[in-house]
Amino acid sequence: MSVHQAAAVVKIGTSSITRPSGELDEAALVKLADDLASARATGQRVVLVMSGAIAAGMPALGLTNRPSDVGTLQAIAAVGQPRLFERMSALLGKHDVVVGQVLLTPYDFFHRSQYLHARVTLQHLLDLGVLPIINENDTIADDEIRYGDNDRLAALVSHMLDADVLLMLTDTAGVFTADPRRNDDASLIEEIVEIDAALEHAAGGAGTERGSGGMVSKLAAAKIASWSGVRSVIASAALPGVVTDALAGHSVGTSFAPRAQRLPSRKLWIAFARASEGKVFVDAGARRALVTGGKSLLPAGVRGVAGTFDSDASVEIVDEDGTVFAKGLCRYTSLQLQSYRGHKTADLPEGFPHEVVHRDDLVVLP
Repeated sequence: MSVHQAAAVVKIGTSSITRPSGELDEAALVKLADDLASARATGQRVVLVMSGAIAAGMPALGLTNRPSDVGTLQAIAAVGQPRLFERMSALLGKHDVVVGQVLLTPYDFFHRSQYLHARVTLQHLLDLGVLPIINENDTIADDEIRYGDNDRLAALVSHMLDADVLLMLTDTAGVFTADPRRNDDASLIEEIVEIDAALEHAAGGAGTERGSGGMVSKLAAAKIASWSGVRSVIASAALPGVVTDALAGHSVGTSFAPRAQRLPSRKLWIAFARASEGKVFVDAGARRALVTGGKSLLPAGVRGVAGTFDSDASVEIVDEDGTVFAKGLCRYTSLQLQSYRGHKTADLPEGFPHEVVHRDDLVVLP
């Protein structure tokens, strides 16, 4: 097979493969393996991104309630990751499907050499007929455990592989007009062209105790996929034949249209995968220079700073109307920027960066 042949990325959440008690749900895992094998039988090259390492590790350690401290969660994940992979390997093996484990964090998408190495490895696995199972590297990650980044991780993988589709399997039918857990009048939205703040608000918050994502996390992933030129789908893991149908383009759950313009991986990371550590307020002239002129942000255009951050932090850039219109990596600390905001380049101390945010480190948001 050609390394350039497109793949499909399937992500399944913790709540869809565990029981309310926190133990792995054998029937759900069997269904997932059957669905993946059926999709592969149609010729699809499939990558699975799988949550659940912490949930899989808790029963083995006699734990019933999910701890909140990161160190304990990492230890639990170290126990659960091999158990989860081992079970999926056995179930897919019944279909003569060979699996390979790949552990990633979103940071692997920021460093160019790591990004290229991961992409080549995944492509080789697919060329060998292997079904890669990607887990977030929970044993060494921290923010990812707390913020449910497996959804975003799956979206970044779909970008990396130029995937045809990103399918996020969850315990709900898709995206609704309101939170269906609280509103009986909520109805399923079958197709979404643009994700806006109103939609994110309607989607509600985190999902269940066993997971750390929720619909907002999946919308963020869909947004990344859209900016990657990848169609994405959010659908119920319990739906019969859901993987085959979704990958074939049939109507299941909620689908999201891809954007025509594709962002490079590094800018995707800046825009969506890095949490903002502060805000930089700019004047109208600076906004025009960034949005229509493709320029860097200079100290002269900065009017204010919010938050405390070091250099190279991810910051939101805010216009005079209070609208966040861009994100970028700031070359100043918050204290430095507070001191030199509004200054012309010629007035800066020797050795100071001329750009607050270089255009190569800037993403203008829709």
